[in-house]
Amino acid sequence: MERIIEEIREDLSRRIAVAADRLTDRTLAEDPAYAALLGRAELRERIHDTLRQAVEGLLRSCRGLPVELADARAVGALRAEQGLPLASLLRTHRRGGRLLWQSLTEAVTAHDRAALPRLLPAASVLWDVVDRMADAMTESYRRAETAHGDRDRERRAALLDVLLDGADGPSAAAEAAAAQLGLPERGRFTVVVLAAEVSGTPSATPSSTPSGTPSAASNVAVPPAPAGGSGVASAPRVLWRFRADGEVGLVELGHHPLESVRDLLAPLGVRAGVGPVVGAPAEVARAHRLAALALRTAPESEGPRTALLDERLPAALVAAEAELAGRLRQVVLGPVLALPVEDRRTLLTTLGTWLACQGSTTDAAQRLYCHRNTVSNRLRRVEQLTGRSLSDPRHVVELALAHSAVLQRVEAEPVTRPAAPGPRTARTPGGTARRSPRHRA
Repeated sequence: MERIIEEIREDLSRRIAVAADRLTDRTLAEDPAYAALLGRAELRERIHDTLRQAVEGLLRSCRGLPVELADARAVGALRAEQGLPLASLLRTHRRGGRLLWQSLTEAVTAHDRAALPRLLPAASVLWDVVDRMADAMTESYRRAETAHGDRDRERRAALLDVLLDGADGPSAAAEAAAAQLGLPERGRFTVVVLAAEVSGTPSATPSSTPSGTPSAASNVAVPPAPAGGSGVASAPRVLWRFRADGEVGLVELGHHPLESVRDLLAPLGVRAGVGPVVGAPAEVARAHRLAALALRTAPESEGPRTALLDERLPAALVAAEAELAGRLRQVVLGPVLALPVEDRRTLLTTLGTWLACQGSTTDAAQRLYCHRNTVSNRLRRVEQLTGRSLSDPRHVVELALAHSAVLQRVEAEPVTRPAAPGPRTARTPGGTARRSPRHRA
């Protein structure tokens, strides 16, 4: 077989040149990806080289030598960098294999028809060579694609960092970062900060695309659209940034209300803080800082929830001033905090529940599974210890802020968590264990 190919080499070279022309024209006519990427001369040269390399691979295989695949790997890496779809690359390559076999049989027929039977064993060898070249292209393509994706993710993450961590006010760096991320100069933006315990939450996609659309960045993601959504119209666009202390999302709200972020995060079951709406990418850093502050107003004991800063401004004021918050705790609730652990927890939980129920003793009693008189007695004790009256709006504000300061301090301090409660215990809104009403003495 090797001798036959050597005898027809000159004619085969001419036929391969014609096959390269035919395949070039067909590829440009049928594959828009190639047509948009390469000119005819460049594509024709690459196809011609690949066909000649396949012939050399056939000859080397016949001699028991390994097929040279360096050029195939180089082509795969180049096309990945250029953005040509892998399917287009492999389709043209396999079409070239068929044309090469056709050219080979035609050249043998023209040279010596009686030699055709001796050529048949070359079919399986040739296709093995074509497949090896395709495998080498694919492996190199995917390796280059991964490397390119990593670089793109790093670049996008760096651009997000410019916006999230920058200084207040317009800057050339912020404007350039926003432009490269595809953000408008003016619009409606906010920032979401997820609690660290959910870092690594699976994303449907991190990112510069509408919700639900895959992104090129693994550290920039869009959470799934709410059930029943319709893609672009169902949720705001989100650019996620994964960090060691949690995840941060830059939200382009568009026409969506700020409350839509709560719907967006609901399926994830996370604790999150949401900053205010800002009108330009240059103001995103401020929204980021305020979103982190909003998250601090949502203690872990309250479970998964989305805290919008504008709905939790009093608690945010406490969170923003650690020294003042400490003084507030001591001055307002110091006598309560000095009680034994169980008494302290009971009174703080009752006060927090009463505040959450908008001052309704009846609702607080239902939530705490106890009689309303029990709630009244506990609240009366709080009044006695603190010297503040729950009928005085000013005192209620002080107690509410001091209670928020206590919750935030507990959240910030590392604690040794107790064992999980047994089947006869449950959790109250304030985080203390209580007996189920069915088993009350």
